[in-house]
Amino acid sequence: MDWRDEIIAAQDRIEGHVRRTPVTTLTLPGLADPCAVKLEQLQHTGSFKARGAFNALLSAQVPARGVVAASGGNHGAAVAFAAARLGIPAHIFVPAMAGASKIALIRRFGAEMTVVPGAYADAFMAAQAHEAATGAMQVHAYDTVPTVAGQGTCLAEWENQGLEADTVLIAVGGGGLGAGAIGWLQDRRRVVLVEPRTSCALHAALAAGAPVDVEVSGVAANALGARRIGRICFDLARRFGARSVLVDDDAVVQAQRVLWQEIRQLVEPAGATALAALLSGAYQPEAGERVAVLVCGANPAPDPLN
Repeated sequence: MDWRDEIIAAQDRIEGHVRRTPVTTLTLPGLADPCAVKLEQLQHTGSFKARGAFNALLSAQVPARGVVAASGGNHGAAVAFAAARLGIPAHIFVPAMAGASKIALIRRFGAEMTVVPGAYADAFMAAQAHEAATGAMQVHAYDTVPTVAGQGTCLAEWENQGLEADTVLIAVGGGGLGAGAIGWLQDRRRVVLVEPRTSCALHAALAAGAPVDVEVSGVAANALGARRIGRICFDLARRFGARSVLVDDDAVVQAQRVLWQEIRQLVEPAGATALAALLSGAYQPEAGERVAVLVCGANPAPDPLN
């Protein structure tokens, strides 16, 4: 499969349905040069997920029963939003740990919603049962070609905006965004995939040589808390040698503060996780290395203005 062709096709398909998000620079202590930053949390519904959702819906023959999705929150909001814009019925299954803010966001877009006790994996099992019972189309959060190609448009867009970086840092949960980034950049730039230490499905898979189940917890678990990394992300990370690094929750919270203090961007923990790797020293650039960070989620709990 040529991932760049898939991503170019996705970019054409979702044109006019998603926002072109802005880029800026951030000066950080200990770095000689400013860090390039893409503010993808300003995308529709507050995350990059709208890209994959629109590509999945626009590239398929959606059945009359509509679509179903399992989500820790952001994917569900994106599918609900895209389905509403396209006039498609949607049923979203979310775990209780998604939190009131993200549950309210999904409800705002009018999709039918079921809150499931437990974590993302429990919501996914419920969504699979709904798919089997009704014939609705499953829109996977991170491990299908349409979703990954849609997320990859974020990096294609960033390069069109003049990205100058040797290395791009990206937070990873199930791996849709990470896979899309690697699929687009391949070996032209280094990709560093960042996970919280307490939700590290990719790191565990790379150590084990195959995707494995992990326990998930911590401040970013409702967005990055996949129990098992997606196969697409795992395969692409191994193929192109993407580096995996871990950060502590304290570093994630500090990165949230820095984004607010320096550029007045309020993001959720998952959205700040990639930056946390730079601030904490979990990733240390070489002399002269140009670094970029993707900020990916803007739905903190509780909702600060609700």
